Order: sequence, then structure tokens, then C-alpha cells
Amino acid sequence: MDIYINNAEIFNEGEQFTGSVLMAGGKISGVFREGESPDLPRSVKIIDAGGKWLFPGVIDDQVHFRDPGFPEKADFYSETRAAVAGGVTTVMDMPNTKPQTITQKALSDKFEMAAGKSLTNYSFYFGATNDNLDEILKVDPLKVCGIKVFMGSSTGNMLVDDPESLEKIFSKAPGLVAVHCEDEATIQKNTKRYREKYGEDMPIKYHPEIRSEEACYLSSSLAVKLAEKHHTRLHILHLSTAKELSLFDADIPLSDKRITGEVCVHHLWFDDSDYEKYGTRIKWNPAIKTSADRQGLLQGIIDNKIDVIATDHAPHTLQEKSNSYFKAPSGGPLIQHSLTAMLELAYQNKIDVHKVVEKMCHAPADLFRIQKRGYIRKGYWADLTLIDPEQTWEVSKENLYYKCGWSPFEEQTFHRKVISTFVNGRIVYDNGNFYESVKGKPLIFKSFH
Repeated sequence: MDIYINNAEIFNEGEQFTGSVLMAGGKISGVFREGESPDLPRSVKIIDAGGKWLFPGVIDDQVHFRDPGFPEKADFYSETRAAVAGGVTTVMDMPNTKPQTITQKALSDKFEMAAGKSLTNYSFYFGATNDNLDEILKVDPLKVCGIKVFMGSSTGNMLVDDPESLEKIFSKAPGLVAVHCEDEATIQKNTKRYREKYGEDMPIKYHPEIRSEEACYLSSSLAVKLAEKHHTRLHILHLSTAKELSLFDADIPLSDKRITGEVCVHHLWFDDSDYEKYGTRIKWNPAIKTSADRQGLLQGIIDNKIDVIATDHAPHTLQEKSNSYFKAPSGGPLIQHSLTAMLELAYQNKIDVHKVVEKMCHAPADLFRIQKRGYIRKGYWADLTLIDPEQTWEVSKENLYYKCGWSPFEEQTFHRKVISTFVNGRIVYDNGNFYESVKGKPLIFKSFH
């Protein structure tokens, strides 16, 4: 059935206006401003938004949905339910699954799996190793969002640390290269020093001193040098330090950038003073660092040095996260609350709402060259989310949709709430109800060349 959303406050391309959107055949067939009266089809479902905010659906360019291989943590079905409940309509999933997505067979299997499970649209990164260049060269950049290179070890042990392998990947990779940047030698040196001092009972507050600013900058700057040398399309994931902003240029339009950066919600929300309260629940790689870093990253978003906001959504069970520092895995669930958290920062006047829409909806579509998504435009796929800007609510275990059953935002009060989410012109989430008969679509990309 066609859907007509009327009387919404539409946020799109830096504008806010009262209007309506007509969805037909999965796409946006019209965007109308207040006073314009479209001819509606007979079989149309009319939704009166009542002045609620209408955004393009959020595009999250970095998630770990743990599928296949880790059903106790998450799967593609459970986490895409959480995603649409948070206004996220498109995800790009990482390769450190079991089996790892480092062969064309594993990649094909993941696409087939998602087709039957995913409530969102989706794509997958292809994982690089020290010795799978032949497989990397088979990747179709029109169907795959990028090549993922772990230049620092993290969950899944996919470290690429051989200089010759890095040179080959950066020089020959088809499409975009996305990197996790932490210098492994620096991390190992710091780990040895702190383990000798504290043993297995090391306080979590030293996590950002092990995975330090130095470790991040050494690796990020190396990635930039390799990209400049080989003219690689480089995207640096989950920036965590203000120092790394010096590697990026704010004066180049995103469409012309070949080196881009991402920041994740947890690095904009938490800082090292929060370790005492949250412990290993906020243990991420790269580590959450200082208040100055958090503020610097937020300013980097405002100044356009950083291009997109994502989550690095990476669930683990609460039992795993409750271990001592060295045994507790890094990562946590975020996707259900990413948009809400950023709108809370806007509520606190720390960032403009239009900037949130730009960095979470428009910019990911532009950066990855996604075809016909990320905007409220006629002819584009109808991926939309409706937000109540005046609904105050508290995060609790009872309203979580993550399979792992916990969130670092529990007991947090938010002042804006996702009400409904539409994927490809169909309502998939509405006030706690899910409509799952039709699944999301694989993304199609335009060439970078």
C-alpha cells in the first residue's frame, strides 16, 4: 500500500519545513510543502505526523552483527530489529565473524543470510588479511561497501601488520579501504608495562593509556601516507583522539575527498571520567579517551573535518563484559540509541539537528556513493524515520531490543524518541510494533572512478 505522511516537520539538506511525503512502489514519489495538495491514489495509507520530525533513515557504516558464528551475542535479525527501532534503515557489517568474511564464498553466504533476516538495507565489508589479496581483487565495488583492514588487532584477530601486504592492499584494492587504526607495537608495549604493574586486576581506567593517543595517531598517519602514495580511497573508522583531526581537510567538499573519517557515538558521549561508573561496559577499541578528545571530536564534526557519525555496534554478552580488564572483550551495543543520543546532544545545544541529519543520513550516502538513498528526494528509496521531539523517556532493560539484553545507556533519560521507521516505502517499526514480512535490500553503489 502507498503511504502518505502528512503534516511533518521535514529535516532534509539543511532545510526544515512543514510538509508531506508520498511513498509508492518503495520510493518517494513526491515531497510537498505546506499548502501543496497532491493527488493521492485511492489505496493510500495516510499518516498524520502531527508536527513530528521526519528525517531520512540513518545509514550506519560500521556494525558488527556477529552473524554468522556468535548467536549468543547477536544475529542479523535481532540487531536489525534494534536498528529500525532506533531509526536506522541501512547498515554496513564488518568481516570479523566466524567464518571471517575473507573469501568470496563467505561473502556470498552473508548476502544470502541477510536476504532472509534483515529488516534494514545492508552491505558487507570484505576482510583483508596478510595473504588474501587474490580474493580482495575479486570484490565488486558496486555491490560491496569496502575492504576492511585491521591495522590494529581487535575482536576477531584479523590484524594486517605486514608492510608489504599493506602496500599491496592500498595500491590494488577495488573501491574504498576502511581501516581500524591502532599501532600494534605501541599497544603491546603498553600492555606489557601495565600487566607487570597491576597483573590481571588492572583498573579499566588505564584502557586509554594502553590503547593510547600515540597508538592511534601512529597508525592513522601511516594509513594516510599509504593512501596518498597510492591514491587510495581511504576511510578511517572510529576516530578517538583530537590529535588525529590534523590528518583531515575540512575545506574539500565531501564529493571530492579521497581521505575521510568517521566518529562513533560513544566517543562523542563518554570520556575517561565515565570508566569509574560504567567499567568494562564502555571498553571499546579504540578506547574512550579524555574530555578534551570528546569535545575535539564533536568540534571536528561541526567543522566538517569528520565526515560521518556511526556506532561500531558490537554486542557481547553481559557475562563476557563483566570479566576483569584483560578478559573482558571490547565493544558494546549502540544502534538502537545512536540517533536518539545525538539528538540529545542537540537538545543540550552541543550540535545542530541539521548537522546530525547531515552526518548520519546524507554524508554516509555521499561518502560511499550509495545509489538513491540518504535523502528525502523524489525518486529515492523511501527510507525514513519519524521522531517525536517532545517525548521524554528512559532507557531500561524492558525497552531494549538487543539480543545481548543490555546497554550502556540504561537509566539514561532522553528527550526525543523514534516513533516510526520506514524501509523501502514500508513501515517496519511503529511505536514498539514490528512489521517484518518484507526484508531490506542489498545496497548498490556508484563507481569511485
